[in-house]
Amino acid sequence: MSDPVSWLVIEPGWEVVDSGGDSLGKVHELVGDTGTDIFNGLAVSPGVLKTARYVPAEVVGTIEEGRVHLTISGPEFERLDDHEEPPPSEQFRSA
Repeated sequence: MSDPVSWLVIEPGWEVVDSGGDSLGKVHELVGDTGTDIFNGLAVSPGVLKTARYVPAEVVGTIEEGRVHLTISGPEFERLDDHEEPPPSEQFRSA
């Protein structure tokens, strides 16, 4: 395992894994405000032709170079809401 890093270095395309280490998909988009260092969550794309899921910051565990670990299981991930565009007041980075 690599050293933990800040949410500010997460890039689209990084692998996202569940609490057991199984791959869930790739980071599609970061949701937050980089200017004030407020992390709201991630949009995770589980695969081609599947809708991205919104993962709130509360269930993001360790972040290491190239990989984001969640504190929830795969079935819990599947029950998360689809990602919707944030309100115009929020800033985010996208793929």
